[in-house]
Parts: sequence; C-alpha cells; structure tokens
Amino acid sequence: MFITTLSLFSFSDMDLDTGKLNIPYADKMTHFVFYMVFTFLGCFFVRERTRGHLKLGKTIVYVLLSAIGYGILIEVLQYTLTDDRMAELGDVFANSLGAFVGIGLVQWLFSKKRPLKWKF
Repeated sequence: MFITTLSLFSFSDMDLDTGKLNIPYADKMTHFVFYMVFTFLGCFFVRERTRGHLKLGKTIVYVLLSAIGYGILIEVLQYTLTDDRMAELGDVFANSLGAFVGIGLVQWLFSKKRPLKWKF
C-alpha cells in the first residue's frame, strides 16, 4: 500500500520546500531502495505465510516476479490513471534492479556460508 500510494498520489499541490539540495537521479534511487526492501521483506513474508514449507528457490522466483510485475503495473497505472504522474521505463529498470538486489541479499543471508537457516 505504501508504494502504491506514493506512486499514484500527486504531490504537486503540496508546498514542499525541497531546498537547494539537488541529487541527480534521486527518484531512481528511491525506486531502487523501495523495491529492494519490497523483495527482501517479501521473502520473509512468504516464509511466514507458508510456515517455512516453501523452499527458498521457489519463494525467490515468486517474490521476484511479483515485484517486477507490480512495478510494471504501477507504471501502467501512472500512465493511464493520473494526469500529473509520468510513467518511465527508467523507473521499471530501477524497480527491477532493486528487486534483484533484494533477492541477492536474501540469497546471501541464507547461503551455506552464512549461519541463518530458511527452515524453522
């Protein structure tokens, strides 16, 4: 809900003082971080909902495909439903890259070199 609200809500009516700080590609970095966290936490959510019965590999595939599909859906909704939000292919790439990095973090945490276990 958080990502959906931020993606579809218009902030143009608000008087947000951004100051003089201008960070190039800050919006792409935000997309990257949101989707990295989305997939990282998504894996744990799926683990808890399935009570640990779904293998790590299947969980990763489901969460990764869901995150990428969701990112594409949000961009399509921005294009079709909003007047002041822009759908950008760069956002889809940033979302997807963040999703892959989030999945990579999960794989790294639960690799054989790390002490964390996927099952209870």
